[in-house]
Amino acid sequence: MQDFKERIEKLREDAAECELIARLATSSVKQQAFTNLADIYREMAKNLELQIASGKGI
Repeated sequence: MQDFKERIEKLREDAAECELIARLATSSVKQQAFTNLADIYREMAKNLELQIASGKGI
């Protein structure tokens, strides 16, 4: 279970880093790409939490 919690936290950290990179990027294409990646990481963390809560995937 701890591995899942650590993975969720890592996904959230990665999302935050992507948001930072998006804010610092000078290219609108890169800004959008890193914003999209942050959204994907957040969605993955959310889905993993839901699977843990429902008892699936454990």
